[in-house]
Amino acid sequence: MGYLRKGLLLLILPLFAFTIAHKFYISVTHVGYSEKDDALQVTTRVFIDDMNSVLNERYDISSKLGTDEASKADNAYFEKYLRTKFVIEINGKPVRYTMIGKEYDTDMIVCYLEVPEIDLPTVKTVAITNEMLTDLFDEQQNVLHIKIKEKKKSFVLLKSDAKGMLNL
Repeated sequence: MGYLRKGLLLLILPLFAFTIAHKFYISVTHVGYSEKDDALQVTTRVFIDDMNSVLNERYDISSKLGTDEASKADNAYFEKYLRTKFVIEINGKPVRYTMIGKEYDTDMIVCYLEVPEIDLPTVKTVAITNEMLTDLFDEQQNVLHIKIKEKKKSFVLLKSDAKGMLNL
C-alpha cells in the first residue's frame, strides 16, 4: 500500500505545482449606456501587480499603484498607458472619453470611464480595442461585455485580436 501512495503522490504533486505556479493574466470590462446620463459608461478591472509591471517596463519607472506610496506620476503614467491601449469607437470613429476615477478593490484597479453626450439614435456600432497588458504578457486575455439597447455581446480579446464590436 505504501508504494501505491507514493506513486499517487508522484502523479499528483506535479499537477499541484503547475496550478500553483501558473498565473492568469486577465482583465474584465463592462460597457453600457446610461439613459439618465446620456452617456456610454465603462468599468474596467485589471490586476494591480500586472499594471505596475507594465508601467515599470514601458516607462522605466517604479510604479506603486495600489499602495500608500503611489505618486501623482504613477497615476499620470497609468492614465497615459490606458489612453494608448484602450480605445472606444462609435460608428467607426475614435471618441474621447473622460476618466471619472479609479479605486482599488483587493488586488484589482477598478477604473471608471465615460463618453458623455451620446446621441443614441445615431449610434450604429460601438467598438472597443483593449490592448492593455498584451505588450508585456502574451497570455493576457481582456474580457469585454457590451450591452446597449437590449443588445449584448461578450468577447475575449487577445494580443492577436484586440477589438470587439457591437452592431446596433
